[in-house]
Amino acid sequence: MSVASGGAGALRGARRGGEFALQVALTLLGLLAVTFFIGRVVPIDPVLAVVGDQAPRDVYEAVRIELGLDRPLWVQFWLYVQKMAVGDFGNSLVTNRPVLDDIARVFPATLELATIATIIGVALGVPMGIAGAVYQDRWPDQLVRVIGLVGYSVPIFWLGIMGLLVFYGILGWVAGPGRLGIFFEDIVPAVTGVILIDSAIAGEWEVFWNAVSHVVLPAAVLGYFSIAYIARMTRSFMLDQLSQEYVVTARAKGLSEARIIWVHALRNISVQLITVIALSYARLLEGAVLTETVFAWPGLGRYLTTALLAADMNAVLGGTLVVGAVFVGLNLLSDALYKLMDPRAK
Repeated sequence: MSVASGGAGALRGARRGGEFALQVALTLLGLLAVTFFIGRVVPIDPVLAVVGDQAPRDVYEAVRIELGLDRPLWVQFWLYVQKMAVGDFGNSLVTNRPVLDDIARVFPATLELATIATIIGVALGVPMGIAGAVYQDRWPDQLVRVIGLVGYSVPIFWLGIMGLLVFYGILGWVAGPGRLGIFFEDIVPAVTGVILIDSAIAGEWEVFWNAVSHVVLPAAVLGYFSIAYIARMTRSFMLDQLSQEYVVTARAKGLSEARIIWVHALRNISVQLITVIALSYARLLEGAVLTETVFAWPGLGRYLTTALLAADMNAVLGGTLVVGAVFVGLNLLSDALYKLMDPRAK
């Protein structure tokens, strides 16, 4: 009986795994289809990006045929999907390098920036949200609301420019745009692609601190928007928990307010916070375009912006698929953490 039930459980698990894998594949395929067809119908000619607007007509047509743009759209899409299935993202028209190599080169910079920004967002946003809920409608709550409102309202490029003006130009507390000072480039061998990790591995602490001085301001600017989102959602979740009956019971039993808030209530919102943090991290990974542009940060957002302006659709499509894969991967991680923290989710 137990063997049969175990086999049935394994079969159900395999079925659910297969259904989930199919959903992931269809999601990525749908994302690729939308971006591909939008890229083909926008009024940007990728052929001109290669030959220039002064090229003869016969040269233009030859390149158009070579790129496969003379074929029907559905044929172009099918051929592109076949290439993507084997990891061939094509070559970038701007760098003349494989797109996958370009993404592998620039993505660690975005990963580094978004990870530090998310750490800042979690370290400050969660306590702020809890404080706003505990002191509802009092000055800490009003302060949290104002910070959240500013975070949602102020354009990030303006905040970045003001940060550079004040903390770099006037006070000189941080380094300027870029990822490293010019004298520190190419000193540390690329192991992970993340300068902070690679310089620590190599023991190049002068390079490490120079990288810290460059990343702290853009990470703080980007992290501020993560703080606004995480604090707002944490406050909402915590307000809901503090109105539950178990909180009233815990207070009646004489438990300290700190234990009720930081142990019982926080534990009950932890699963919801996982989703919020994962979504915030994904948004920072794919939405750091303006921050990377203002701070001349050589990441994926800046790469995609340059590619889009140059009508480099191979690079745009490859980068978009990577961003989609990041979203899917973070959802998978969230599901796994759900099951670890809440056995009922199994």
